[in-house]
Amino acid sequence: MNILIIEDESPAAERLRRLLKPLLPDAFFHGPLDSVRSAVNWLNDNPNPDLIFLDIQLADGLSFDIFRQYDVNTPVIFCTAYDQYAIRAFKLNSIDYLLKPIDPHDLEGAVTKFLRQRETRAPHIDVEYLQQSMQVQEKVYKSRFITRIGDQLKPVEVEGISLFYSADKITFMQLENGRPYPLDYSLDQVEGLVDPQRFFRVNRKFIISMSGIEDIRTYSSSRLKLKLKNVEDKDVLVSRERVNDFKKWLDR
Repeated sequence: MNILIIEDESPAAERLRRLLKPLLPDAFFHGPLDSVRSAVNWLNDNPNPDLIFLDIQLADGLSFDIFRQYDVNTPVIFCTAYDQYAIRAFKLNSIDYLLKPIDPHDLEGAVTKFLRQRETRAPHIDVEYLQQSMQVQEKVYKSRFITRIGDQLKPVEVEGISLFYSADKITFMQLENGRPYPLDYSLDQVEGLVDPQRFFRVNRKFIISMSGIEDIRTYSSSRLKLKLKNVEDKDVLVSRERVNDFKKWLDR
């Protein structure tokens, strides 16, 4: 079995390969390819692989452009860190998706689905429909959160929040003046409720806005260390798999 990995982050590609090996021990892995151009060139020069793992944001654009330049008849499992891309549309035509960082159980489920459907021919991927779905299903994000202070409910506008964090199994939002307020959401839930253009989840503990950053420094193993405003934790690290996406978020 031949598997093609199209992914512009080397650590993410290597982790994916490592997770796949016990699931598909006889598979031969090609790539990773990091761009639309290199993917199209590879597909033109090689037999169709049995399965493609495909990042959505590549070094030279969105991977949808691959389908415009090459008639892909191979099952595809999309990998993305951005849930604003009409995820439900990716489940058409036996396509599955995985959100980064990839959960091993989700990956196993996607591979199991692929193996069950392997005997049937993968239908053509309707890219036009995917892109239309992305536009139609544009997500509406929260504009404010409600927090409880004693017996009082206080609405807080998202524009005034510098970051969200978890501590002692409680999720807090922190205002630009440094004042924290508890929330009745988990940090995972908050991540899906806020605009990813405004907030970025740097690791399991912090979701930050641009206004919450005081300083950014390089750190070992290609990671970044952040100094956040009004935060005592002096070692807030951007997880290795999110560094490239974090840089893109800063530079958008």
